[in-house]
Amino acid sequence: MAPSRYVGILALVTGCLLPSGVQALWPIPNKLETGTTALTVSPFFYFDVQVEGAPLDLYEAVSQAQFYLANDKLGRLVVGRGANDTTALVGANTLSTLTLSLMSGATVEPIASEAVKPLGTRSEEYTLTIPADGSAATLVANSTLGLYRGLTTFNQLFYYYGGVTYTLLAPIAITDTPAYPFRGFALDTARNYYPVTDILRTLDAMSWVKINTFHWHITDSQSFPLEVAQYPELAINGAYSPQEVYTPSDIQYIIQYAGARGIDVLLEIDTPGHTSIIAATYPDYVACFDETPWATYANEPPAGQLRFALPEVVNFTASLLADIASTVSSSYFSTGGDELNTPCYTNDYPTQLQLNSTNTTLNDALNTFTLATHGAIIAEGKTPVVWEEMVLDWNITLSNETIVMVWISSEDALAVAEKGFRIVQAPSNYFYLDCGAGAWLGDDPTGNSWCDPFKTWSESYTFDPLANLTEAQYELVLGGEQCLWSEQSGPENLDPIVWPRAASSAEIFWSAQQPTGAPLNVTEALPRLQDLRFRMVQRGLKPIPLQPYWCAIRPDACDLTA
Repeated sequence: MAPSRYVGILALVTGCLLPSGVQALWPIPNKLETGTTALTVSPFFYFDVQVEGAPLDLYEAVSQAQFYLANDKLGRLVVGRGANDTTALVGANTLSTLTLSLMSGATVEPIASEAVKPLGTRSEEYTLTIPADGSAATLVANSTLGLYRGLTTFNQLFYYYGGVTYTLLAPIAITDTPAYPFRGFALDTARNYYPVTDILRTLDAMSWVKINTFHWHITDSQSFPLEVAQYPELAINGAYSPQEVYTPSDIQYIIQYAGARGIDVLLEIDTPGHTSIIAATYPDYVACFDETPWATYANEPPAGQLRFALPEVVNFTASLLADIASTVSSSYFSTGGDELNTPCYTNDYPTQLQLNSTNTTLNDALNTFTLATHGAIIAEGKTPVVWEEMVLDWNITLSNETIVMVWISSEDALAVAEKGFRIVQAPSNYFYLDCGAGAWLGDDPTGNSWCDPFKTWSESYTFDPLANLTEAQYELVLGGEQCLWSEQSGPENLDPIVWPRAASSAEIFWSAQQPTGAPLNVTEALPRLQDLRFRMVQRGLKPIPLQPYWCAIRPDACDLTA
């Protein structure tokens, strides 16, 4: 590719801001070169799949891309919404084809198979070229997953006005690959239930910004909506209603749907804390069940935790986790491990009897429990994922392959890294989407949420995944995720509380920096995030507005120093 054919972005003032025309792209590609020529899309445009033995989900992805290209109909976010572009479009060349192909020697597998490969072995990179002369555009990758990522970028490049779909930036050359292998979004569906349709819509939105992991916190103390074949009573007694469950067919459909969109489903069954609801089926397995005052025994009501010191509870939990893990395609499975309340066990007779009769400590018992439960999921081919307390608050033996999610504070990443574990960054002080909604507890009229204030997209966007770490520890950071805990959320407000804020971490962990090599910059990013938000609306999502519409169509006019 001859660089002289393109107007690159390297000559921009200070190297900090992209051309206004590329405000369409999110996350921003690694390498991006654009021109200044108008190019229209033919009404008869088609995707030419030149992949021998192409899997069904690649053809489905192409159909999806064709649908978005025809139906996004997004006007440029400028005054007039593209009315002033009509002159440039007169006599413009027309793009009729995008050719998709794999690199020589690439193995052809379904997107869904590529999406669940171990972290570090997935091939998501792609190269996209759109000539200015109307000749075929090309998308080349080393995997069907890479082709899928390229299709999401292609769909973001075009605007619509007066019946014409077009770009003003041809020729376009993009070479792209993720900076981090793990880019997630976590959803709690236990405190409040989300119908399958809402989860599917969220997976769609995740795919648009190249998020590749759906961390599904599916059970908690309040409800157990997951139907488990070997233990059906857990959902019968633990779901909010017979309708508010996730059946085995639901789980498989969601996994399949996610996989076809390049998303791995990381299931979490939080243990041994956050398990009060299990007492509805196995009352002898849970300590301090529904004890009051609840704040003495739990971080939130209802109180109740597994009696992990009891051998029968160890066996039950290992069997339960293995049964669930065997049904999911991911290489990873989370056993949680956060917020374990020790006072719950202090006066719990069965626990103390077991500890005293075996001359063991609570820490020893937790170690035995963890070795058994993790051993069970490892036997099912899964790598354990835990919350940070399992490493920082307890002295237990974990597999060296264990992945640790940092959530209490971004400052804790260093302590985890010093113990040599791989890290997923999910710090509440940057990435918790539920913060700032006020207290949800009753009889607390002046209360606030524990993680106040509200985490704006721009605050999240300033997060540095490598802060405080040594260069030798950088490789331990696998990526990160934003999280929605659902004490005050449900299907009614899912879209606006998540989007477009969750896209901020998507760009941090895909792009890491601007194509110029300059750091990510909120001033440069805002017009692009506005564009993404409006495109989401066109696709039926209900994301929260970022600014008044007046500001949205006048990029930078509402900056603090404008």
